[in-house]
Amino acid sequence: MKIVVLDGYTENPGDLSWAPLEAFGEVTVYDRTLSEAEAIERIRDAEVIFTNKTLITRAVIDACPSLRFISVLATGYNIVDYVYAREKGIPVANVPGYSTAAVSQLAIALLLEICHHAGHHSQTVHEGKWEKAVDYCYWDYPLIELDGKTLGIIGFGNIGRATGRIAKALGMKVLAHGSRPTPEGEAIAEYVDLDRLLKESDVISLHCPLFPETTEIINKNTIAQMKDGAILINTSRGGLVNEQDLTDALNSGKLYAAGLDVVSQEPIRSDNPLLKAKNCIMTPHIAWAPLEARKRIMSISADNLRAFLAGDPIHIVNG
Repeated sequence: MKIVVLDGYTENPGDLSWAPLEAFGEVTVYDRTLSEAEAIERIRDAEVIFTNKTLITRAVIDACPSLRFISVLATGYNIVDYVYAREKGIPVANVPGYSTAAVSQLAIALLLEICHHAGHHSQTVHEGKWEKAVDYCYWDYPLIELDGKTLGIIGFGNIGRATGRIAKALGMKVLAHGSRPTPEGEAIAEYVDLDRLLKESDVISLHCPLFPETTEIINKNTIAQMKDGAILINTSRGGLVNEQDLTDALNSGKLYAAGLDVVSQEPIRSDNPLLKAKNCIMTPHIAWAPLEARKRIMSISADNLRAFLAGDPIHIVNG
């Protein structure tokens, strides 16, 4: 069986083994595949392909008559024309649930960085500011205590609930919106409508999928409903935020800070307005990427292929 991984570098930059996939056949791994034509050339006679962000379009599917199974090395699968794949009888699988702990951890890490600016203060110490200080301590930003404050979570699935549990352990009150109430969720948060969440939250963290109804859910109108000085965290999808409206809110002081791991176009473009926003901490879409989480991607991806070959496929998104 010929198996091709079209863009394996982000999943495995060298600290993992492809052995779980190699157990099923001849595996060819490409670090990156940068065009539709290149994808077609590389998988023309492949039976199984794995992709992370390489587009699998109708044209790619049509050019690869041997293709039997597509597995996405991620949870999101919009990079595959999965409807057309279904028409062609090709199941498409994804990897759900692998990054819950990792993403919730970074959401809180971004919030804590905003509260203490630990990275900035460490840098100033190494630059000599502390040794030259008149007083025994100093701080360059307001320091924020989270205990007693309210965190509003938009999207209360697995990652949202995990974030809420951490916040609750820090003494925060948690409000939730965007998912059906569950007993597990009700033990962590109070489910409320969006208007109340926006008005009452000191911090808002986004954990919802990017659907038409959630696109730019954070915009000048919803920002206007937020508390003055509120904080926004986004480790979900960049398209949830109108980036110019967020920039304006940060620069005007309406919002105190934002902690973002995602933007609307990635890699970020030099003309993204958030690069010039005040008090905006950004990381390069790394919430999902700890080694432990990537090991789970590899393991679940192998499970996806094993189940498909056994005739009982799992994690199929176009069934």
